[in-house]
Amino acid sequence: MNVVTWLRRLEAVVAGTLLLAMVGLIFAGGLGRILHSPINWTIDLATCCFAWTCFLCGNIAWRNNTLMAVDLLTARLSPAARRAVTWANLALIAAFLVYVVYAGAELAWTSRTRTFQGIPGVSYSWVTMSLPVGAALLLLTTLQKARALAREPLAREG
Repeated sequence: MNVVTWLRRLEAVVAGTLLLAMVGLIFAGGLGRILHSPINWTIDLATCCFAWTCFLCGNIAWRNNTLMAVDLLTARLSPAARRAVTWANLALIAAFLVYVVYAGAELAWTSRTRTFQGIPGVSYSWVTMSLPVGAALLLLTTLQKARALAREPLAREG
């Protein structure tokens, strides 16, 4: 197994683990409230898991082409025009993700001194780092898609 395959599996395991943790935390918080012994930090920690899960699962879906797409107009275009639209989309997505990596890193840096829901020693950057890390993963996937498109021969119209 090569490194890329291993990292992709690790990403899926981490995403699944965080999703299960989020569900478990919300359940524990609800159960605590029912038993009149609320566990206040469960929702906050579940929110952190949710932020990371969104980006990791989004990257997995983007890589596997399982995101929702509307191709009503592009399906009617010629292969060359469809390819040009795909290039334009990938360029826009990449430009946006570069900005998100930059802005997210800045946000994580400025929030490093803020404590996570008042828990001493736990920085809010653990939540905000999901933004630049997730955007960087999405950017890598976008660049891989662009490379695959560049290697793909242009289909001829029949």
